[in-house]
Amino acid sequence: MKTLIKWCTVIPVNVHYRQLFKTLLMGQGLSALICGTAVTSQYLASVYYLNTPMLQSFINYTLLGITYTIALIFRQGDGNILQILKTKWWKYLLLGLTDVEANYAVVKAYQYTTLTSIQLLDCFIIPVLMILSWFFLKTRYRIIHYVAVYVCVWLGPGIFDILLGDGLVLVSATLYAISNVCQEYTVKNLSRVEFLGMVGLFESIISAIQLGILEHDEVSKIQWTWEIALILAGYALCMYGFYSFMPVVIKMSSATAVKLSLLTGDLFSLFCGLFLFQYTFSGLYIVSLVVILVGFIMFNTVPTLNRALAPASDEEGCDNHAAEFDNDSTQGCVDEITCAQAEQDQIKSQVNERQSACVVINSVKM
Repeated sequence: MKTLIKWCTVIPVNVHYRQLFKTLLMGQGLSALICGTAVTSQYLASVYYLNTPMLQSFINYTLLGITYTIALIFRQGDGNILQILKTKWWKYLLLGLTDVEANYAVVKAYQYTTLTSIQLLDCFIIPVLMILSWFFLKTRYRIIHYVAVYVCVWLGPGIFDILLGDGLVLVSATLYAISNVCQEYTVKNLSRVEFLGMVGLFESIISAIQLGILEHDEVSKIQWTWEIALILAGYALCMYGFYSFMPVVIKMSSATAVKLSLLTGDLFSLFCGLFLFQYTFSGLYIVSLVVILVGFIMFNTVPTLNRALAPASDEEGCDNHAAEFDNDSTQGCVDEITCAQAEQDQIKSQVNERQSACVVINSVKM
C-alpha cells in the first residue's frame, strides 16, 4: 500500500513539473521569435522607412504554403487537401482573413508607435482570449488563473503606464484572440499540419491580393539593398518559426497560457531596444520579467476545465498539462488497484479449487 501511495503521488508530481519546465522553455523560445519579428519590424519602419507590412507577412505565408500545404497535398484519405477543401474551405478562409488582418494591423502600428506601446497588444489580447475561450471552448477558469493573469498583465508589463489610444493595436489584439482560439480548437481536435497547411494556402492568396491593392506603389519604390533583404528574411524566418512551433505549445497547454508566456517577448524587445534604438534601461525590466514568469507558472500549475475539447469518454476535458498529468496519475492508481484486485481474485480461486479437491478426496475415503 505504501508503494502504491508513493507511485500515485510522488512520480506524477515530478513528471508534471518537468513538463511545466519544458512548456516554460518552449514558451520563451516563442517569445524570442516574437522579439525577432518586433525588432526587425521596428528597424524597417524607423531606419529604412519601409511601409510594407503586407509584404512582410506575405513572405511568411508563402513559406507556410510551400511546406505545410504541399504536405497536405500528398496526404491520403480524409486528411488530403481536396477532402478538407470540400467540407471546411470557408472556415479556413475566414480564419486566414482574420489572421492576415491581425498581422497587417500590428506591423502597420510600428509606423506610428514604439516597441513599448506595442506591449498593449499582448496585454489586451489576454482578457479577450479568456472571454472567447469561455464561450466557444467552454473553458472554466479558477480563482488562481485570474490571479495569475492579473500578475502577468498588470504587474508584469506595467500596463497602467502605457497609452491606450492605439486603435491599430487594439484591433490587432482582438483579431489575434479570435485566431488563437480557432487555432487551439483545430490543433487539439484535428492536426497541426492541417491547420498550418490550410492557413498557409488561404493567407498566401489573401495577402497577395491585399499586397497588390494596397502596397504595389510602396514595393515598387523600395531601394533594395542587402541590408533590407536580410532584415526582411530575418522577419520572415522568425515569423515562420513562430507559426510552426506555436501549435505545439498550445497543444501542451492552451492559447491563453501561451499568450501569458509571450508577454516576456516585449521585455526581450526592450532589451534589444537598449542597443538598437537607444532606450533607457530600467531595473523594472528585470522585475517585470520575473513577475511574468511567476504568473505563467501559477496559471499552469492548476488545470482549467475544458468541455469543448473533452475526449469522447470523459465528461470534462482539460486544456493544460497539469490536468493531463492529474488524469494520468489517477489512471495509474486505478490500474494498480485493479491489478491488486485481480491477484486477490486469483488467490481466492486457487484456494477454492484446493478446498473442492479436499472435499472430493474425503468423499472417496469415506
